Amino acid sequence: MRHYTNTGNKDTRSGFGAGLYEAGQKDGRIVALAADLASSVKMDAFFNEHPDRFFQCGIAEANMIGVASGLAISGKVPFVGSFAEFVTGRVYDQIRQEVAYGRTNVKIAASHSGITLGEDGATHQTMEDIALMRALPGMVVINPCDYNQTKAATIAAAVYDGPVYLRFGRPAVPNFTPEDFKFEIGKAIVLDEGSDATVFATGHLVWEALQASEILDKEGISLEVIDIATIKPLDEEAVIASASRTGAVVCAEEHNAAGGLGEAVSYVLARRCPVPVEFVNGGDRFGQSGTPAELMREYGLDAVNVADAVRRAIARKK
Repeated sequence: MRHYTNTGNKDTRSGFGAGLYEAGQKDGRIVALAADLASSVKMDAFFNEHPDRFFQCGIAEANMIGVASGLAISGKVPFVGSFAEFVTGRVYDQIRQEVAYGRTNVKIAASHSGITLGEDGATHQTMEDIALMRALPGMVVINPCDYNQTKAATIAAAVYDGPVYLRFGRPAVPNFTPEDFKFEIGKAIVLDEGSDATVFATGHLVWEALQASEILDKEGISLEVIDIATIKPLDEEAVIASASRTGAVVCAEEHNAAGGLGEAVSYVLARRCPVPVEFVNGGDRFGQSGTPAELMREYGLDAVNVADAVRRAIARKK
């Protein structure tokens, strides 16, 4: 098994900010729109360098989506930024009609996703945003795992022609992706090769899956860990290849059970490669107030629970 080094904890929202700044330096068509949360979404560097390409829309997210769609039609490449809850649930109709249905070239940058937003509680947390965005035809859904991958994903989203939902978070998490990593939309990333089971993980759960691999290695269990940074379009061939090889699967995500990575992977496996599948997710619950670490433990989103799910999946092999 491969060992990954945490080069220092960083928040993924700062990776977005760095990626937006770099993409904006290269492409004058890129503009940024914020709903009174520019600093929280880390758009500061872009705003300071390009104030004429930044639009503060205030607490009016639906209007922000409409403005962004108009800018896209006029040839700009707009990034809209807010908390994941506010930029999905609050404005779903506008995203459906003006971004997805119109296939406008709008990039939806969603910070403070999942429960790791922390103490602000359930009204500000979202554990259903991936389901909402996956359901929209033509919407790309990206959920990177660390600072470097988020930066690279942002740069890739900037040159992609079409709607993108880019999900990232608030807390500082291990940064282990190489600094020169080139992100490919729709491409799964094999982090650890194994033979006994596969974990398909996304976002903050990727590092937990790698830690679970180390736990299980001591028990003689060979775990394959695959980073699904692009949930839609899903890399179906990578899913089939790994599941065929190991014969047991776990899907791990900081999202509710409905409509997330687990259902996306299961849809593929049910049609093409039926194998035992176990799940590590938030179940059917809203979030609650607490520190990110407390909430991850409370909802069972950690390496210990990933390892337990792997053992259950292996036990179900025929």
